[in-house]
Amino acid sequence: MALSQEASHFDPKGKPPSQETIAIIEALRGSLPFEDERDFEEARKGFIAKPDFTQIMAEKGNVAWDIGSYDFLLQGEDFDTIHPSLQRQAVLNMSYGLYEVMPDRIYQVRGFDLANFTVVKGDTGWIVFDPLTAKETAAAALKLVNDTLGERPVTGVVYSHSHADHFGGVRGVVAEDDVREGLVPIIAPVGFMDHAVAENVYAGNAMNRRLFYQYGVLLPRSPFGHVDQSIGKNTAAGNLGLIAPTVVIEDDIKELTVDGVRMVFQNTPGTEAPAEMNTYFPDFKAFWAAENITGTIHNIYTLRGALVRDALEWSRQINAALYLFGQDAEVMFASHSWPRWGNERIQEVMRAQRDTYANLNNGVLHLANQGVTINEMHNEYSVPESLQQQWSARSYHGSVEHNSRAVINRYLGYWDANPATLIPLSPSESAPLFVEMMGGAGPIMARGQDLYDSGKYKLAQEILNKLVYAEPENQEAKDLLADVFEQIGYQQESPSVRNSFLAGAYELRNGIPSGASPKSSGPDMVRAMDTYLWLDFLGVRLDSAKAGDRSFTINMITPDNGEKFVIELSNGTLTNLQGYLADDPDLTMVLNRSDLEPVMMGMATIEDQIAAGKVALAGDTGIIDELKAMLVQFDLGFEILPGTGEQDLTPEANAFQQPEPADTSGG
Repeated sequence: MALSQEASHFDPKGKPPSQETIAIIEALRGSLPFEDERDFEEARKGFIAKPDFTQIMAEKGNVAWDIGSYDFLLQGEDFDTIHPSLQRQAVLNMSYGLYEVMPDRIYQVRGFDLANFTVVKGDTGWIVFDPLTAKETAAAALKLVNDTLGERPVTGVVYSHSHADHFGGVRGVVAEDDVREGLVPIIAPVGFMDHAVAENVYAGNAMNRRLFYQYGVLLPRSPFGHVDQSIGKNTAAGNLGLIAPTVVIEDDIKELTVDGVRMVFQNTPGTEAPAEMNTYFPDFKAFWAAENITGTIHNIYTLRGALVRDALEWSRQINAALYLFGQDAEVMFASHSWPRWGNERIQEVMRAQRDTYANLNNGVLHLANQGVTINEMHNEYSVPESLQQQWSARSYHGSVEHNSRAVINRYLGYWDANPATLIPLSPSESAPLFVEMMGGAGPIMARGQDLYDSGKYKLAQEILNKLVYAEPENQEAKDLLADVFEQIGYQQESPSVRNSFLAGAYELRNGIPSGASPKSSGPDMVRAMDTYLWLDFLGVRLDSAKAGDRSFTINMITPDNGEKFVIELSNGTLTNLQGYLADDPDLTMVLNRSDLEPVMMGMATIEDQIAAGKVALAGDTGIIDELKAMLVQFDLGFEILPGTGEQDLTPEANAFQQPEPADTSGG
């Protein structure tokens, strides 16, 4: 049945699905392979127990996790505000509790965070794979395991890759002292520590703001709002930590035995994460696919922002896993979604995902080599029909549209080779001309309403977007554009795309709510930053206009870790070089890295450390105040859409405090 008339929109300006949207949704219900219910059987298989709660509280007193807020999905109602394929995925992701993957050996807790909490039974304890995003959700998952299966110590931790929802809860399962003393190994792929932090520093503020859109941070859980995040319900809002790995897998293939369990690791760099690895358990014929093979086609380009990934390399690594492990595996499980059992089923899913990523790469380049541009590709490329009819090849986390544009961007860049688009005007500059040539706001509004009423939403957004850029204070225009965005959002299979349109509609109608912010990444992430990253980001924060023609050179030495840097300001640019010192610096600073970290984390100012005798200075000490005056503190509340109102969402910080890196949960 369709969305009930009693269901109310969370936004007073919100609209129900139009007749055009309902017609699209109904047509999709008849064109997709809903008769294939194997995913539901697999998602239910092995269920053992669930807790008597649906909320998990954070240490700070807020709700860290609330799967019960999505219970509207379990009422048996077909919603005309949700793409039917997405609704199916959203219901599958409602699995909540402890599940058996392999009898007396492998178990998963699902529905406690965006990722799955996986434990492998060793000779003496639990080996934890991917301890979720937050300390609180990871601790709750481990407690459910111990309460149900019998208490055992954690004897090892494996981080499958460098995204936060796969390591952030580590402090909920193991004590750092036990790791440092060698009692509990933490195993990770080569490059893990670099990428866990560095991937999210330079554009971190912008990435966190864009997270409002991709993850629908401001959207209520509702048939009209947030319904799913494709690889799980959402990310937990708890205490995110990081303990550095003690065992790094550097070889392409490496076998280790941990607590009596043989594991074969396959490094897969450049796939879903820059540092990632699969794991095979030869004695169990069990294959852990990390986040390389889940219940969806993933992001080649993630909308929050990240470097574009390599779809062809991703396909190659799945193919390698297929021939290394997939010929023998009897169960395949992963850090998201549900397991697959039986070798035939495992190979079916592996081949479907292998072929989808390969076809995405090759099909886009096939068209690009015939002149199809980045601004046309998403309307030209399509997934082969045989893959469209396989649920494991549907694009929930990624969308075909934004992934196809990402592939061409990887190889050819953002320019479509038309000189008119090479150095374009900014939208705010070009929009007034378009509005003038269209006769002003009145005719545009009238035509926009006609297009909306006839279900031609993409045409409507073309002209209404111009009007909103030309007249940011025209609330009537913003409201109509919001109506258009909303209908487009309802029609999307990918929740990232859905959320982006619905979040845009929300902000056009209401502005950016004050006080809104995504969860923070915690002090561990800042502590784990390399010093050069901190210095690099000072360079990003430097306002060249304020620096003017001032120039100076600083030598900085951190004796406790043996680092040294030469830092130069020249030509309105702050640079640093590790391993070198200037012969005649204007200022020399000597302080331990351990004394720099409180400054980086905002727990102390540089002046505090100087006063405490923890910094030795020689030369022009006034340079410190000069540099502070040149630095800008980025605020999270910048406008994305015109006329939505900037908000002060970032508290004041010390001048040299490092903002927390962006949240990478979900890739």
